[in-house]
Amino acid sequence: MKLRPLLSILSSTTTTTQPPTTTVKFLAVHNHRLYLTTTDTLIHVIHTSSFNLLDTFTVSVPVKSIAFSNGNIYTAHHDNKIRVWKIIKDKQHKHITTLPTLEDKLLRSVSPKNYVNVRRHKRKLWIQHYDAVSALAFITDELFCSVSWDKCLKIWRTSDFRCVQSIQAHDDAINDVVVSANGTIFTGSADCKIKMWGKVYGKYELIATLDNKHKSGVNALVLNDDGLLLFSGGSDGAVLVWGKEHGSNGRVLTEVLRGHCKAVLCLISVRDLLLSGSADRTVRIWRGGCEGKLGGFYCLKVLDGYERPVRSLVADYDCKSGIRVFSEGPNGVIRLITIKGLNISDSMSILV
Repeated sequence: MKLRPLLSILSSTTTTTQPPTTTVKFLAVHNHRLYLTTTDTLIHVIHTSSFNLLDTFTVSVPVKSIAFSNGNIYTAHHDNKIRVWKIIKDKQHKHITTLPTLEDKLLRSVSPKNYVNVRRHKRKLWIQHYDAVSALAFITDELFCSVSWDKCLKIWRTSDFRCVQSIQAHDDAINDVVVSANGTIFTGSADCKIKMWGKVYGKYELIATLDNKHKSGVNALVLNDDGLLLFSGGSDGAVLVWGKEHGSNGRVLTEVLRGHCKAVLCLISVRDLLLSGSADRTVRIWRGGCEGKLGGFYCLKVLDGYERPVRSLVADYDCKSGIRVFSEGPNGVIRLITIKGLNISDSMSILV
C-alpha cells in the first residue's frame, strides 16, 4: 500500500537490562520514566532518553495497571489489591500501603451491612475487589477509580486511601477505564458495552451506555488529547471512534477503523495520532483528518515483527526527540518507535 508523505517514523529495538528469560508484561510512562513490569514480578524504571536504569523494585504479584499522582505510584494486581509506592531519596521506590488498608477493613468489618455476596456461600467487604484489578485512573488529585474483573467500579480517596464508593458496573469483567477532564468516567467491559459515569449529588451514577456497536468484548479505551474523541478497541478487531454528542454529555459513534484481524488489546493517543496493538502481533498507526476537522482516520503504517500479541503501548514526548513509543517484547526486549516532524515532515521512512 502506498503511504501518504506525512511524517518520519524511525523504528528500532532497544534491549534493557533484563535477563534473557524475562518477558515484559506491562508498560507505563511518567515524567520521562519508563516503568516495565516483568514475569518475575519486578518493576524496572528506565529513563526514556538515556535508557539508564534508575531503579528496580519487587512487587511480588503480577501488575495489570499503573497510575501516578502527587509523587505516588499506584499499581493494580492480579491478587485483587492495589499497592501504593512513593519515590524516596536516590529515586528509589518504597511501598507505603496496600488497598484496601488494614485499618479500613477493620473499621468496616464490624457491621454486617458492609458485606456483600460475591460468590455462592462467599461474602466480602464492599470495599474489596474479589478478582484481578484490571485498570486504574485518576479523577482528580483527591480521587481515583479502579475497575476489576469482578465487574465493579470503585472510587478511592487519596488523602486516607479509603474506598468511598463501589458500583456493580457491568455484567462481565471490566477491562479498562479512562477519565475525561470534566471527571466523566468511561468503563469498557467484556459484556461489549462502554458505560459513562458522572457525579450526581456527590455520588457517581450511570449517565449513558454505549452498546450494540462492538460485536464482542471491549478491551481498551483512550481519549484524545482534548477529550473530544473516545477510542475503544474490541475483541472483534475493530477500533471505534466516539465523538461528543451535540448538546449533551453523551457520545455518538463517528467512525469504525478496521485492519486488525484479531482482538485489539491496547490503545494510545498522542498528538494527532492513534496507535493500536493487537493479538494479530501488529501495531497500527492511525492519523486523523485535516487540521481543525475531527474524524477521517486512516492507517499510516502497520508495524509487524512482534513475536506475541501486543498488550501494552506507551508514549513519551519532548520537543527535541519527538514522540517515543515503547512496546513490549520477548526476553526483556523493548521495541522503540520514534516519530518526528508531525507538522512539517514531508516524507515517511521506516528503518528497522
